[in-house]
Amino acid sequence: MNVADSRAEAAVAACGAQTLALSDGRYPPLLRTIYDPPPLLYVRGDLSLLQEAQLAVVGSRRASPAGLRIAETLSGQLANAGLHICSGLALGIDGAAHRGALRSGGKSIAVMATGIDRVYPLRHRQLAAELEQVGCLVTEFPPGTPPRRQNFPRRNRIISGLSLGVLVVEAALPSGSLITAGTALEQGREVFALPWSMLHKGGQGCLHLIRDGAKMVQTIDDVLEELGPLYTLQQDLFTPARGGDVAPADVPGGLQKVLELVGFELTTVDELVRCSRLPIARVLSDLSALELAGLVARSAGGYIRR
Repeated sequence: MNVADSRAEAAVAACGAQTLALSDGRYPPLLRTIYDPPPLLYVRGDLSLLQEAQLAVVGSRRASPAGLRIAETLSGQLANAGLHICSGLALGIDGAAHRGALRSGGKSIAVMATGIDRVYPLRHRQLAAELEQVGCLVTEFPPGTPPRRQNFPRRNRIISGLSLGVLVVEAALPSGSLITAGTALEQGREVFALPWSMLHKGGQGCLHLIRDGAKMVQTIDDVLEELGPLYTLQQDLFTPARGGDVAPADVPGGLQKVLELVGFELTTVDELVRCSRLPIARVLSDLSALELAGLVARSAGGYIRR
């Protein structure tokens, strides 16, 4: 190891971060599938959350009071339904989304456009500290990297890349949130948007997305129904207290395929995707449902049958 590498490792350790290389089995499976996945991630907090089902919730930094309330409410409801909320730690909708998830007792992931040791904006230092305790902070930029304009669009591809879909709560024209939505479409993710009035300039970006095919969202059911079996089966499989009582024979047919491929020895997500020939988003959703049902368990680098 050369001097530069030693200093880099020391800087990571000094800020309490962990690193995840693209070759690491713990690297987020969905993110690995995008066109240009970050070769190295810096993480503070619970990095296992990056392997689990997330929804990105994004929108304007200059959000209206109504937009902030909606972002916080929807994020809390979606977190209660089992989705981790992913956003960018920015002012406005991002901050409301993170807070909504945390206040509901859920988990949230913040993707930063700075080094892992540089919280931006500064007024979100307390929020970042809370996220580190019950969620995680993640970035591709090395410690010490300050906020730079060109890094925010790069950050956005990670937000959508980690997530099953992107919900745009409130966005004007033009808007950075529309860049995130466009990247999500390129990555094969679902895009959702709220149907604001034509008179609300701050919501014109959402109407633009809906016109171009985004799913219109009025309640969280519009999101959950689109994302598949993990959420449509929540009454049967989504209550942790009852999870252990679910027998394999009772598992709906849509989940059987993945369950049968999980062995009593460690099985990686990549192996499950290859053997099932299902999209990785579907495999992750099924695994989350099976885990909550008590039928599989997460282990370092993969899953095992219970």
